[in-house]
Amino acid sequence: MTDYVRNIVNNQKVNSHVTLIRGATILSMDESVGNIERGDILITGSIITAVGQNLDAQGAHVIDATNMIAMPGMVDSHRHAWEGQLRRINPNATCLDDYSNATHFSFAKFYRPADIYIGNLLTALGAMDAGITTIIDNSHNSRSAAHSDAAVEALLDTGIRAIHASGAPVSGEWDKAHWPGNWQRLQEKYFKDNPDSLVSLAVMAQLEPELWAEARRLGLPIVTEFFGSLMASELESLHRHGLLGQDNIFNHCTALPDEGWKILREAGVRVNVCPRSDAHYGIEDGMFAMQAAHRHGINPGLSVDNETSYSTDMFMEMRVAFYLQRVMGMHRQQCCDASHALTTLPAAQLLKAATVDGAACAGLQDKIGSLTPGKQADLILINAGDINLYPSGNAFGTVVHATERSNIDTVMIGGRIVKQNGKVLGVDSTRLRAAIDESREHLFAAAGYEPDMFADAFLPLEQAH
Repeated sequence: MTDYVRNIVNNQKVNSHVTLIRGATILSMDESVGNIERGDILITGSIITAVGQNLDAQGAHVIDATNMIAMPGMVDSHRHAWEGQLRRINPNATCLDDYSNATHFSFAKFYRPADIYIGNLLTALGAMDAGITTIIDNSHNSRSAAHSDAAVEALLDTGIRAIHASGAPVSGEWDKAHWPGNWQRLQEKYFKDNPDSLVSLAVMAQLEPELWAEARRLGLPIVTEFFGSLMASELESLHRHGLLGQDNIFNHCTALPDEGWKILREAGVRVNVCPRSDAHYGIEDGMFAMQAAHRHGINPGLSVDNETSYSTDMFMEMRVAFYLQRVMGMHRQQCCDASHALTTLPAAQLLKAATVDGAACAGLQDKIGSLTPGKQADLILINAGDINLYPSGNAFGTVVHATERSNIDTVMIGGRIVKQNGKVLGVDSTRLRAAIDESREHLFAAAGYEPDMFADAFLPLEQAH
């Protein structure tokens, strides 16, 4: 990586002092802590040490959170971070092929390590700006060891909490000699002697037992793009041979029959669902699988998936989930026996999916996901005094149904403030935009693509001229 690229973000060190957040409306997402209409949060270094009322700590740095809602940072359980500079290039995509044409089969083939770095950097900064403090980075464009290094270094530079799942490219030429040995190399280079790193390692692989075996030898979680009706027939054999476990993370899980869900539950497979992605790209039946997961005792996390068609916004993910489940429930009532009607989830349960359940999907439930004493201080402050939110008649309703990225005043990750007064800290915006522009110009030129700011659809490159 060039010095120019690496100097975009000034990653400050974790605070060692004591911080007291005072006077917030607290949504702790922890039943034992509860919710507090006006309360305080005490943080020592990177750890939440107390949540309650009338807290005090001599010499603490005090944050006045009057008219603010304090809640855990959100967890995006599935994001292809390398695509950051391809934001909204394909807003009207109607199928998975449209997505693949705009990524895997076009620009992905021409990514340099510097482009991977910029994509991951931009995605991570955008996530932090939107109150997402943790992402599982599904990096299915690891073309060489240098590409993988760039992806990890970008995540480290931003200060986001992340799991980097290194995956093979889908198309084009790439260095197959580094695969899958790259996983052990990454583990030894970045993570072996750094147990407190905010970034950790996983692998991205489809239903490939040989690759899974290597991941398990290294003790790494396994992330899989799982489409239920297409792949359900393979579950029984995998389960019978003991190849499914709690180290598996399955994305999507659309249109999965009941027998498949029973296997995932029995094996302890972790699941996340994609309300916008599944509908936008018409994946299988187009309906996110949260209701089916809950019916079988699985509490899935929520995920944005990508930004090539829409925003990095977990608030919108919760809203789309809320309304899609309502439509599903009404449809069931009209076309089926009333006994089959779905029980729709309220706002509080959807916020749980974006926090607690997302943390469990990432395997980080003991560290993050709730404002619990002893956990890491990953949290956000929402300015409920803003004109679009005030007055707040219901805290959960305000967060899920009305909050926007611009309402997030403060974001803290591991006790370090990364966004304050509505601005992400330590970012040289001029250098960032210049690096993004250079990356896009390279990718467009290499792929022979002529951008059209007003096009109805992204055309495959052979049709773009």
